[in-house]
Amino acid sequence: MATIETTQETVRIRLTRAEKFFGLLRDLEVPRAAITSVEAVPAGLAAVRGLRAPGLGLPGVRAVGTWRRRGEKTYVSVRRHQPAVRLRLTGQRFDTALIGTDDAARVAADLRPGG
Repeated sequence: MATIETTQETVRIRLTRAEKFFGLLRDLEVPRAAITSVEAVPAGLAAVRGLRAPGLGLPGVRAVGTWRRRGEKTYVSVRRHQPAVRLRLTGQRFDTALIGTDDAARVAADLRPGG
């Protein structure tokens, strides 16, 4: 399961070895200044939008990888029955990050710009 680590200047998303392998991703580190909005999503798997390219998508079970749609590239690691945090980013490799976490509301409150 992905973990979100924060400092005053950065947010780092750490993936497990399996998530990196199946999602064809690396850990993601972004400056807090690049976060334009943060949202707690009650059902992370239902919030995934676009086409998987590349990554792992098990319908109704797991999504890890890069999802793309017109004008947007999303870093995804979510699983069934788990809330998630959606980070909108600017000036980064990904436009959005959607990360599953059991305490999404608290994590989102901690990550809000200016928070």
